[in-house]
Amino acid sequence: MTLVKIRSKLRGLYLGTSTQAIRFQVAMALIDLVILIFFVLGPYLGNGRSYFIIDYAIAFVIACELVARILVATDFKHWLMRPMTWVDILVLGTLLFPQQLSNFAFLRAFRIWSLGQSKAFAMLMTHAGCARWGDVIKAVINFITFLFLVTGFVYTTFFYHDAGINGFVDALYFTVATITTTGFGDITLPGTAGKLTSIVTMIFGISLFVRLAQTIVRPNKVAFPCPQCGLQRHDHDAVHCKACGHILNIPDDSD
Repeated sequence: MTLVKIRSKLRGLYLGTSTQAIRFQVAMALIDLVILIFFVLGPYLGNGRSYFIIDYAIAFVIACELVARILVATDFKHWLMRPMTWVDILVLGTLLFPQQLSNFAFLRAFRIWSLGQSKAFAMLMTHAGCARWGDVIKAVINFITFLFLVTGFVYTTFFYHDAGINGFVDALYFTVATITTTGFGDITLPGTAGKLTSIVTMIFGISLFVRLAQTIVRPNKVAFPCPQCGLQRHDHDAVHCKACGHILNIPDDSD
């Protein structure tokens, strides 16, 4: 197979919306979940042989994906400047040198977030009959991604060397208490770095938490721009635009 055909095939898988492309993208998301689980279980595995086997196997997968994305990219410079590219490079570096660098594999949670924003995800929701819940599902994905990213950072920076799963649970407990502004105070992060982490978590976390609550509570709307006034969201059974009265023709995607 020539390089041109390989690039065309990869672009279809990474950027396409066919059944095969969607399956591929979901499979990549499952690989990201495996990487996240490996990150959480890192202290259990220690620095034994099994740890390094899994570690370098995951590093090989990420390296292959980076090569594949280079082939997919139409502009290498633009690809190199993308934040997700540097996230993958950082994760790869921590996997290749686990004893010298901290484990930042939790950053792969960004991949799950990016899948939630893709056209393939929207198609999956439509095929599953959940299109009307798209905003709620995306808000949940955004909140969970942020929750895991902060928990992963706190876990890596402050609790990673604690015995067993207790370190991750403590990091998760601290993150949830901070985001919800409960502030029990039984677990706090030491030093200036801990205070700054708490501040950032509170500022961004409460915003996502409120956004999630609003999305769940508010009535379900469908994204359909009014041809006359441009209003973006309407009730599913709306016949007229509530802003200008223009007659709408909203497609019915229900079974």
